[in-house]
Amino acid sequence: MEQTAEPSLRIGFDVTRTKAVLRAGEGFNSALTRLTARFGGGMRGSLVAEITLDDFLASIEELGSWPAPEGVVWEDDLAELVGGTLDDADTAQRHLSGDASAGPAVTPDDVPHLLGEDWQGPLTGFQRRDISQLLSLRHGANFSVPGAGKTRVALSVYAALRARGEVRRLLVVSPKSAYEAWQFESETCFNTPLRTAVLSGTPDPGTELLIVNYERLDRSLGALASWLKAAPAMLILDEAHRMKLGSQGIYGAACMALGPLSRRRLILTGTPAPNGARDLENLLSFVWPGHGRRIVSQAVAGGDLAYASSVLRPLYTRTTKHELGLPPAVTKIRYVDMPSLHREVYDALAGRYSARAEASRSDFDALGKSMLRMLMAATSPALLTQGTSPYEPLAYRLEALEIPAGESLHDLMRDLPSYESSPKYEEVLRIVAANAAAGRKTLVWASFVRSLTTLELMLKDFLPAVVHGGTPDREEQIRQFREDPDCAVLISNPATLGEGISLHQVCHDAVYVDRDFQAGRFLQSLDRIHRLGLAPGTETRVTVLACRDTVDEVVAKRLELKLDFMGRILDDPAVQQLADLQEEPSSVAGMDSSDVRAFLEHLDAAAAR
Repeated sequence: MEQTAEPSLRIGFDVTRTKAVLRAGEGFNSALTRLTARFGGGMRGSLVAEITLDDFLASIEELGSWPAPEGVVWEDDLAELVGGTLDDADTAQRHLSGDASAGPAVTPDDVPHLLGEDWQGPLTGFQRRDISQLLSLRHGANFSVPGAGKTRVALSVYAALRARGEVRRLLVVSPKSAYEAWQFESETCFNTPLRTAVLSGTPDPGTELLIVNYERLDRSLGALASWLKAAPAMLILDEAHRMKLGSQGIYGAACMALGPLSRRRLILTGTPAPNGARDLENLLSFVWPGHGRRIVSQAVAGGDLAYASSVLRPLYTRTTKHELGLPPAVTKIRYVDMPSLHREVYDALAGRYSARAEASRSDFDALGKSMLRMLMAATSPALLTQGTSPYEPLAYRLEALEIPAGESLHDLMRDLPSYESSPKYEEVLRIVAANAAAGRKTLVWASFVRSLTTLELMLKDFLPAVVHGGTPDREEQIRQFREDPDCAVLISNPATLGEGISLHQVCHDAVYVDRDFQAGRFLQSLDRIHRLGLAPGTETRVTVLACRDTVDEVVAKRLELKLDFMGRILDDPAVQQLADLQEEPSSVAGMDSSDVRAFLEHLDAAAAR
């Protein structure tokens, strides 16, 4: 009886499914050491090596140097992952080169016939186009703007794959704010609604659509992995920019571990590169491990973003606001000047001390020069003082007191609302009042909770609704803003309300008291009032407030660069337009290394003035 030869190399996953494990047969230890060095991996014994999955797949051609290729044995799941990634890379490359044989496997006209008899949701022309492109690859990315119906498109792709018999269940990772949309669409689009559940413990084996939020992923990995392996599954990351750190972040590492367990992978986000190419690399590495990172880095290496966009275009689909037929939003930046005491305190915080500030130098040094503190100070340095609670509003006076002589600058900062009003808050009051007089509601964005509560007090005559992380009745506040004609203003922060809420039916004016360095969050918040469903001719007006000669100008410049990159890489003029906000006269944070450098340069310049 002929004896089967021992494999020269076995290739499979590690337990986390984020690394490839190479196990060599006896006599191949030297060959394994050389191969591992080519991949940039590490030896875990004389015959075992580990390589991060992305590095392994990015350089998979190095396996050609193995001296006994006929003896290589693959784990089935890893072999399928490699095959799918390489097939999609080949298809995308043939599309890019104009190869006629690479015409889409699916056309928009094919889509209605592929969704199965149970599908009943109507689809727009651009949705059918996006679905056809996503079905033409094994895995995909939908970077359409909010309001383009990414949820329905994703469920359509699932319906088509289910009708083909390729998948039988769907795992959706999304923010909690998106739960309602997934549940509503699954009930609306199918004659027999999908059996849907939000993960709360061990998943029910009978669930077809399982929804989980990013915060819960890490501690639920085992249960989710078992659920994915129990039947052929599709995995969708909604608002996928939340895992933009890739395997270096908690969310990203969990997503990367689950990715190989799914037959099909799809990511959804309107802001795929909020801080530049690295974010895009990490997102596409989830969809196409190895290939995604490599193609982005190669595409942008030459600095020609028009070329990079053409290279990447076959890998994703995007519906732009122009394609939605939306009237353009008018977005302007309005600069205001600090009053004298505000300026003296801000300069002291930045390291430039007046004679009065020198007496309190140790107090200001103790506060430090963090980006968040300087952002607060650009609105009102009084935000830096300790309140009786995190929600205590600043107590502004109707009639300002005279600034006392001999008082230390640190004490004056504590009592600043008694002597001077914040020019930004005053500007918000003017804008809201003018809009209310014209019958227009206003959405006011501010990053800090005490700013929100201060504005709530200042705008009390307009019956404000307020939503922040500590709001117990969020839904009631939003309902009040939408339905109560006397409620003229909603005050919130982008971290709380920047995703998953539509206000465009009732509100067409937004004001930003401040912004941080997170370009994606800025774009997401803009889309709360500028999205599909706007009536023809609707004027959407957005005003960004900034204090001159403060960190606000650093933020504006850094966001300009990030938005310009994103607009060019996505070939979307609407995003590029936001990079160059038109300045209008006043009527009166997600930092990367470049942001840090720009911020430190601002502090150096302020201290040297």
